[in-house]
Amino acid sequence: MDAPLSLGRFEVTVIAACAAAIFFDGFDAQAIGYVGPSLIQAFRIAPSALGPVFSAGLVGIMLGALLIAPLADRVGRRPVILASIAMFAAFTLATAWAGSITVLLWLRLLTGLGLGGCMPNAIALTTEYSPARLRGFLVTLMFNGFTLGSLLGGVLAHQLIPVFGWRAVFVAGGALPLLLLPVLLFTLPESQRFLRGQEAAVKRSVGELFKDGRGRATAVLWIVFFMSLLDVYLLVSWLPTALNQAGVPAQTAILLGSLLQVGALVGTLLCGAGLDRFGGNAVLVPAYLLAALSIAAIGVFSAASLAMTTFAVFMAGAGIIGGQTAANALAAGSYPTKIRSTGVGWALGIGRIGSIIGPLVAAALLSMQVSVKGIFLISAIPALVAAGAIACFGPWRNIGAGAD
Repeated sequence: MDAPLSLGRFEVTVIAACAAAIFFDGFDAQAIGYVGPSLIQAFRIAPSALGPVFSAGLVGIMLGALLIAPLADRVGRRPVILASIAMFAAFTLATAWAGSITVLLWLRLLTGLGLGGCMPNAIALTTEYSPARLRGFLVTLMFNGFTLGSLLGGVLAHQLIPVFGWRAVFVAGGALPLLLLPVLLFTLPESQRFLRGQEAAVKRSVGELFKDGRGRATAVLWIVFFMSLLDVYLLVSWLPTALNQAGVPAQTAILLGSLLQVGALVGTLLCGAGLDRFGGNAVLVPAYLLAALSIAAIGVFSAASLAMTTFAVFMAGAGIIGGQTAANALAAGSYPTKIRSTGVGWALGIGRIGSIIGPLVAAALLSMQVSVKGIFLISAIPALVAAGAIACFGPWRNIGAGAD
């Protein structure tokens, strides 16, 4: 049940298939944000009415990570990935015909279940088909599909909405992954380690994550994921709005929000390569410290220097999103095959609680009339906590140590 010794055509195909799945996961996860202004006009609602719709999707993703993703440790990665894609694609497509905000909310909740079930298993399968010496880099490289899907969703929404309206975004977001499914049926294999080493009939519970000396590592991962995703979604949700309130022109603020994802692409690749060479502590502690410093710098420079703010946003994306993606790879490499999907799914599920809280924290601070500088200084704290949790754990074992 060893990892492949080299990266051949078959392994590349598997990783590319996982990246394609994650690409549409990212597209559909972010689609609702891109059509928000259009929904306000179409349904004649206040902006605050979209809050429950946004939250419903995040709650669905959390539940999918906690409840659907772990099923793969019983039935296999392949069927859960395929079923999850079919689920989020079908409900995304159905969203194009939503006739009310209430219907939209429920459809986003159901879409989130599929999104949350897909991601942990794509990470697990990539881990199991990656050579140990390249595992961290390949897992993070695959996960860049999510970031690219998010970016393309924004570009496509920008092109489609003026011509066809907001519903076209969901038609594209649902139809394209459905077209991908037949391709994945032929290209996506089951994990060989799962087939040879798994007792499929045995139910794997979350308690397994705390046995055999894994408890401390699991607790640290949960803290890191919670704090990291709290900051990620706080920034993704509120960065353009907060910068605009600080005096940055609206269109510039939107571009700076996109720059966060550009920094994420760079940070993800650097963190992934560093995991394989230096290990978890040596990568994640600096990444989260960089994130904390950069997030604070956004607040300090937002009203003073556009150039410094731009640089700070780029570095914040590299640190916080790059660190989170590396944490995904670290989690996958910290558990044996029999509980890998459960381990990654629960870490992401706990993290999704943070992703729900993050935007609410920013909204509360804004309602309390905290200054933009103050909001970003406070927002640097979760990244510091994540860095401290990793540092206090002690030397983390190599990324491939859990891949039995």
